[in-house]
Amino acid sequence: MKLIPSLTRNRYFFFLDAMLLPLMAYVSFVVRLDDLPNGNALLGWLILAIIATPVHLIVFRHLGIYSRFWRYASIDELLLLIFAISLAMLISTPAALIVTAITPFALLPRSVPVIFFFFGLTAAIGPRLITRIRWHRATVKRKSRGELTCNMQRVLIMGAGSAGTMIARELRDNPQLGMVAVGFLDDDPLKQGMHIYGVPVLGNRYDIPRLARERQAHYVIIAMPSASGKDIRSIVELCERTKVKTKIMPGLYEMLDGKVSVNQLRNVQIEDLLRRPPVQTDLAAVHQLLSGKRVLVTGGGGSIGSELCRQILRASPEELIILGHGENSVFTIEQELRRIAPPTTKLSMVIADIRFAERIMHIFEQYRPEIVFHAAAHKHVPLMELHPSEAVTNNVLGTRNLLSAAIQVDVSHFVMISSDKAVNPTSVMGATKRVAELLVHEAARQSGRAYVAVRFGNVLGSRGSVVLTFKQQIAAGGPVTVTHPDMCRFFMTIPEAVQLTLQASVLGKGGEVFVLDMGEPIRIVDLARDMIELSGLQVGRDIDIVFTGLRPGEKLYEELFVEGEEYERTTHAKIVIARNASQLVPRTLADQIRILEMAALNDDTTVLLRTLHRLVPTFKRPTPMPMNEPKPREQAVGEPLWRRQLASD
Repeated sequence: MKLIPSLTRNRYFFFLDAMLLPLMAYVSFVVRLDDLPNGNALLGWLILAIIATPVHLIVFRHLGIYSRFWRYASIDELLLLIFAISLAMLISTPAALIVTAITPFALLPRSVPVIFFFFGLTAAIGPRLITRIRWHRATVKRKSRGELTCNMQRVLIMGAGSAGTMIARELRDNPQLGMVAVGFLDDDPLKQGMHIYGVPVLGNRYDIPRLARERQAHYVIIAMPSASGKDIRSIVELCERTKVKTKIMPGLYEMLDGKVSVNQLRNVQIEDLLRRPPVQTDLAAVHQLLSGKRVLVTGGGGSIGSELCRQILRASPEELIILGHGENSVFTIEQELRRIAPPTTKLSMVIADIRFAERIMHIFEQYRPEIVFHAAAHKHVPLMELHPSEAVTNNVLGTRNLLSAAIQVDVSHFVMISSDKAVNPTSVMGATKRVAELLVHEAARQSGRAYVAVRFGNVLGSRGSVVLTFKQQIAAGGPVTVTHPDMCRFFMTIPEAVQLTLQASVLGKGGEVFVLDMGEPIRIVDLARDMIELSGLQVGRDIDIVFTGLRPGEKLYEELFVEGEEYERTTHAKIVIARNASQLVPRTLADQIRILEMAALNDDTTVLLRTLHRLVPTFKRPTPMPMNEPKPREQAVGEPLWRRQLASD
């Protein structure tokens, strides 16, 4: 059944405009003269109609009025129509007045164009508004007949802001989605009792249990992209208590384009419970740095590297060179990026191992990158304890090779992705990342260029992440293994970490360490408990949590600053800087690196570890920690020392 007649076809609107505009010009003369125009006035009307009608049609065509689908018209289309008519009147009115002035016996009162503007506006808006209303009424009528409500799921929308209202509109306009909004929930008392798209605001988050029962809701949709993890956790706990399912809009760090759609709805994930309030990134400065440049990303197939590539593409670089060692991961990200890359950006894929200096030098000479993001590294702590030579050759010597090539081809910006495990390291992986930082500082000192390191903690969803391990263990029926009840880590989402990394690349002058403010550290046992509950299970009843003890190289708490680093806030609220980091580079760095290289190549673990201790005096093995009972969540961790010191300053 057709909801509306073929009036929605824009060619009919074209013919309607062509007929109604001359008629409205005639009515304008009638209103002005209080009589039917004749003689001189009739000639004036003819001149106005002949000039104004084609001008309106041409302007409408040029501004896309005839390419709009008016059954879905909104305030944007209304404003566009008003602008188009205003522009057409500004063009046609002076022309009509001039022609009537030089034409004998023609009469065009100056007030007629003003009257014509309002009548023309009515003539243009009227048919389109009727189309919009008829489609809406036909949809509502079909719903009332029960044609689309069969098996539709009733939903409450938590959040009556812009995201929530757009969700409600999509559900209203697209019944085939199988969901109908039965109410809004919002903590703003000023919104209580209001109606948005015909859907009432029924209460706040604490009314979820009552309203879910009264309205027989199947789902609660959390449409709060900027809400904190604490707020999301509170809402999810209320929904779980009521046994109502939840869907959520992604956070702002995931919706980089800012667009909201029902298609983005997904189940609540652990990232949502750990979400922090978003911080605005200076995208203009990032785009200015990257636009039109040749940018190289090492480790481009990895979790951080691939997200770097996605976000760098938004700045339209001249060329994006993706360097990786694993051919499958590089192939996968290439297929994705070719679908979204702007036509002005060239994509180049390079399979190479950063441990081979001559190969890296050849690549840099061939592609001549101007900006380098170094994300390639071995990051798995226990595995690197078993294979320290691999950690050294990849993390240390690979970084040295990249820096050497970067200096020789005049790379202006070099950003190395480091780790909080580089601070007072207890693992070979952490120690090698600290040595890599020292190499970056030394290269910045020698070259005078913006070569910097960015230090942050765990990223949710990365390969080897504890989150993926927990998901696999839960899917297998448990148990979920945690090394220690007091184990804490800093966490960020991948898009969030990459956005702040790009921001740090703009702030860097050379030799600094940028540390991303990751909020409060999270206890791993709390993370495991949350993931089990998000899966609809209960700890102890369905799945057990088992403590296995610290693994080689692990420590309970991660730190963010090396002793002696002087840190301060930057212009960005989420980025802290250690400006004196390059002053901590030992004078014997080059000599010690050569010894480290020979030890790694000969797989001499004793000399390798001794050399790492010389380069990183704080490198020491962790001592066994007793197993304690897990503390309550609120007693788990305190505010990091560095943040307290900044606050006191």
